[in-house]
Amino acid sequence: MTQGRLVGRVLAIRLLLITAAVYLSPMNAQTRLTTSMSTSVMPPAGVGALVTWTGSATGSASGNVWYRFRVRELNPVSDVCHPKLLAFAPNCVGSQFAMIQDYGPGNSLAWTASDHEGSYEMEVSAVDNDTGATSTTTSVFQFLPRVTGNTPVINPTANPLVFLYSAPACPAGSTMRVQFQGPSGAVQSTNAKPCDGRTSMNFYIAGMLPQTAYNIQHVVQNGANAVSGPMLTQTTGSSAFTYSARTLNIPPAASLPSPMLLQARFGDPVATDLNGNILWYSIQSISNLSRPEPGGLFLGWWESSADDTAHQILEEFDLAGTVLRQTNAARVNQQLAAMGMHSINSFHHEVRGIPGWGILVLGSEERILTNVQGPGPVDVLGDMILVLDRDLQVQWAWDTFDHLDTSRLATLNDTCSAVNGGCPPILLAPEANDWTHGNSLQLTPDGNILYSSRSQDWLFKIDYENGQGSGNVLWRLGLDGDFQYLSSDPYPWFSHQHDANIDANSMLTVFDDGNTRQATDPTADSRGQAIQLDQVNMTATLLVNADLGNFSSALGSAQALPDGNYHFHLGFIQSNTATNDTTRVVEVEPSGQIVYDLGIGEIMYRSFRMQDLYTPPVLTSWIEP
Repeated sequence: MTQGRLVGRVLAIRLLLITAAVYLSPMNAQTRLTTSMSTSVMPPAGVGALVTWTGSATGSASGNVWYRFRVRELNPVSDVCHPKLLAFAPNCVGSQFAMIQDYGPGNSLAWTASDHEGSYEMEVSAVDNDTGATSTTTSVFQFLPRVTGNTPVINPTANPLVFLYSAPACPAGSTMRVQFQGPSGAVQSTNAKPCDGRTSMNFYIAGMLPQTAYNIQHVVQNGANAVSGPMLTQTTGSSAFTYSARTLNIPPAASLPSPMLLQARFGDPVATDLNGNILWYSIQSISNLSRPEPGGLFLGWWESSADDTAHQILEEFDLAGTVLRQTNAARVNQQLAAMGMHSINSFHHEVRGIPGWGILVLGSEERILTNVQGPGPVDVLGDMILVLDRDLQVQWAWDTFDHLDTSRLATLNDTCSAVNGGCPPILLAPEANDWTHGNSLQLTPDGNILYSSRSQDWLFKIDYENGQGSGNVLWRLGLDGDFQYLSSDPYPWFSHQHDANIDANSMLTVFDDGNTRQATDPTADSRGQAIQLDQVNMTATLLVNADLGNFSSALGSAQALPDGNYHFHLGFIQSNTATNDTTRVVEVEPSGQIVYDLGIGEIMYRSFRMQDLYTPPVLTSWIEP
């Protein structure tokens, strides 16, 4: 055993035995809550090795205890955050603890330091929800470098299509990325990370075909000077992932930008090439992936009508499936109550990163309204828009019941029930009016919020002003809204739409499911639309209005591609006589001509065309330049 490894082991074991002082709530000074913590393996462990921390609290009469996990890196050189973590990892805010898992009933956390070696202090806090008594303990765990010399090494992870590439330290002021190339000759690249000159560089490598050999090497960039590392070869394992049949209706062109398709299934997400071959899948169990984020990170949620609010989960995870941040609806409701606002039932439909490592998320809200949406008391399901900070604390909230006209019914009198798929959980009645059914959010380039309400057939722009806004509705886009349509189409308006995004030039993309058109014309198909808005003169002009050849009654996505074409996703095709495809993902030219078409035999929430798993569509990027 090397001296460094021995010293690290002794230090870690000693610190594991240290328990922080117990904090007693003034609400009940007679109640003493004591917390301890254990780990699944003894330290030290290699970078990227998954470790489970388990908290245990004693002294609670009822056992109604929640746990919180936070972490910080202990830097022996200075009491500031490691520069690489400060730039790229959510679990670092200087010398302060950063949230991984906020208070909830779960008392364990599986986590690892995947960026670089070091000593990390894990904190677990417990709170007795009946008495308010709290207790906190900490322990230190040392992660060691995987690379010991000057040659990079590649290690497997629990996912046979994901590897950990570890390289020696590189000069401070430069950056490193890793490139990998398969038999096709196409080169993929990870995101670049800054070097500090003293710790190893570690990257998850993902986006590779099963049972295929890849050439992998890192590149150190210092200004215009680039130095490549040695070429390594790695063969991927076989994939055990079960996926529905894919049908290539129109093959892709020989060379297309954004050659990867990330698919937000109901369950584990999967990435394929444009021919439908699997390149990656997640082993993290969620209801839905919502959005890819820069650097191989993802946001998603878990919702279930069988679970209470403490088990309705929002989380961020990485390519290896490790949860980096997590909270639950019950914890958010505690914060909403302190703000004097109503509670939410669950998270749903949208979780999205915003600058400063914040998160923009939709929550479902339910109220009984009397003589408003029907005679007597009627259960009504609306939305809450939440802005969370980097530690998952509520910074801003917006309630549809406070800002929208509750007497304006859903355009197709949509309803939800406990057994009706597609709706968030309802708690107050067997059936609820599906009044708003929000399904996408975007922080607009001017700092406001674009909110898509499927049941209202409207997009709303909300005065957010990067957290300083009034919450007032600035405009409504849709039939009978605030814009005049400059179009010869007999029905240019979208309805029951999904995935609306607007760019800095006020060009908006949206998937028009078309339910309201289809209600009067059963032959109507869903459409992919690009709309030029004039937000001064309040006019809308159709740039693209592509008939996509099928009616998708729900789900869907829309995306402008770098070459001027558009990606559209029909997520729920209920009747497709030409093929048995339930989902289709297509590429459309501005003229409306479909030039690529992949059919999939299962319903699917969203999909994204991507360059690689590290570079999301530009409108989802939340790292400031």
